[in-house]
Amino acid sequence: MAVFENYAEEAQRIEREIARHGYMLGIDWEDDAAVRALAREALAYNSSTAPPMTPEFRAKLDLFGLAQLMLKVMTESAGENIETHGGPTWKAFGRALWLESGLDSEPRR
Repeated sequence: MAVFENYAEEAQRIEREIARHGYMLGIDWEDDAAVRALAREALAYNSSTAPPMTPEFRAKLDLFGLAQLMLKVMTESAGENIETHGGPTWKAFGRALWLESGLDSEPRR
């Protein structure tokens, strides 16, 4: 039996935290270049080569974790045939992660 989860509510909570961390880092979510740079950093993150822990770096790590949660919520909800969408911050970061992953260049059928 599937366990009901309020995906829309979870998406809103994650969206708020992404926006909050972005604010702490000075991220302008409407600046595609800045958001894509953040996405590149998230995708390239490697704990073995991480810089010293600073408040700024900690905020970035939290943001990278929120991106994973974002994808998990979308994956789980899709598994239950529920489309989950976040707000503008979620969409900006998600789009940047998608573009920077290189997956957007795959041939379309």
